[in-house]
Amino acid sequence: MEHLLTLERITKIFTGTLALSDVDFDLRQGEIHALVGENGAGKSTLIKIITGIYQPDGGQMTLEGRRVVFPDARASYDHGIAAIYQEASLFEDLSIAENIYMGHQEIRPVTRNIRWGALYRKAGEFIKSLEVNLNPRALVKSLSIAEKQLVEIIKALSADAKILIMDEPTASLTKEEIDYLFRIARKLREEGTGIIFISHRLEEVFDIADRVTVIRDGKKVGTVPKDKLKVEELVRMMVGKDLKTLYPKEEVEIGEPVLRIENLSRHGEFDKVSFELKKGEILGMAGLVGAGRTEVARTIFGVENPEGGRIFLEGKQVRIENPRQAMELGIAYLSESRGEYGLVLQLDITQNITIPILKRFSRFGWINRTDERDTAKRFYDLLDIRATGIQQKVGSLSGGNQQKVSLAKWLAANAKILILDEPTKGIDIATKAAVHKLMSDLAGEGKAILMISSEIPEIIGMSDRIIVMNEGRLVSEITRREATQEIVLTAALGEKGK
Repeated sequence: MEHLLTLERITKIFTGTLALSDVDFDLRQGEIHALVGENGAGKSTLIKIITGIYQPDGGQMTLEGRRVVFPDARASYDHGIAAIYQEASLFEDLSIAENIYMGHQEIRPVTRNIRWGALYRKAGEFIKSLEVNLNPRALVKSLSIAEKQLVEIIKALSADAKILIMDEPTASLTKEEIDYLFRIARKLREEGTGIIFISHRLEEVFDIADRVTVIRDGKKVGTVPKDKLKVEELVRMMVGKDLKTLYPKEEVEIGEPVLRIENLSRHGEFDKVSFELKKGEILGMAGLVGAGRTEVARTIFGVENPEGGRIFLEGKQVRIENPRQAMELGIAYLSESRGEYGLVLQLDITQNITIPILKRFSRFGWINRTDERDTAKRFYDLLDIRATGIQQKVGSLSGGNQQKVSLAKWLAANAKILILDEPTKGIDIATKAAVHKLMSDLAGEGKAILMISSEIPEIIGMSDRIIVMNEGRLVSEITRREATQEIVLTAALGEKGK
């Protein structure tokens, strides 16, 4: 296979800090090459060098056999390199076709008007070539996230991109949308496009990549063909530790039920859901996206009100009409949407941690800022939040550290019941292991944890029991001993318990 891109001994230094050290990387024609590593490992720096945002301090880059230097992002793009990120960079109020040809539309030589007919026709041809169902005249704001990413791909191809960089493209997609995107990526590979694929989801790496390159602490650990690589080895390459450290679930004594749900229902979302959650237990709730898991969690926490069913806490029926009541009853809810529901990104770490418990520091309408900061610092240290200090704005933290702040908030509130919705979504392997260790420790202290996760290995690795939802109904309960990926997935697909 012909080499499209070769990087040799790439080095990058930021104000005395060595971000990349003698990193080699190559991409072949018609290949999907995964680039993996922890947050801060150097992946983003390497990609920014390839796309011309950064210039290396050492080493060289070769494109199709010719040495190249990209002084800026435009130079990289003009050489056929395009990047697609988690958040699409499109003009929402323009059509698909206008976005695809933005900056290189066909112009009439005399009037300098755009050839609209040619623009829509050519966009339609590109769309048809990828076998996707999109109307070139549709406005981008009417598209799903997956469809917007397809527009980004078509936009790159329209500019004769030979290399496509996909940086965490699936983070906000459903399973069906991921399958859709991967089908397009495989088609592009067959047609000779070289794809650099970046993801924290190892199952995706094993699903789609041909080769895998691992970077750790700014250095290349190795490049291995996917077929010769096992999950255990890949984790060891990424973090320098064995896979068993990822799911450090300790066996603890399970106590009496602290939460009991009976026939909880909301029209169009979930119907007659019943289960128990016990003291010291991690109860995993599995299911496909759209199965109703988050809706159940939000209803228990009082974000939504049930239309049927009952909630019991320690044997006593309660009515929870809003989150404030839920918090007063000792229930915490960690939302999967950290930025939208879990944190106030404009505020600092201290303010986010103490939001639920400001009453503790208030006297005669005044807040004791010293006590507030001392409390925040205690949980900041406990969770090993990596920041410049408790005064740092949460919006500037990494995803993993934002998740730790969310957890710190509820630990400070001393909640007895923790509902964790996708607790490790979008964070790297090492931070996942830290969050899992914290969950296990909290269960050991007697906290009751309801963990919602779309990652079946996480569900199996961290749960004492597993309940599975499908299309708004609870369809199966599985013990830790009998749980396998096949059994959980089969139930999630609705092929068990019907």
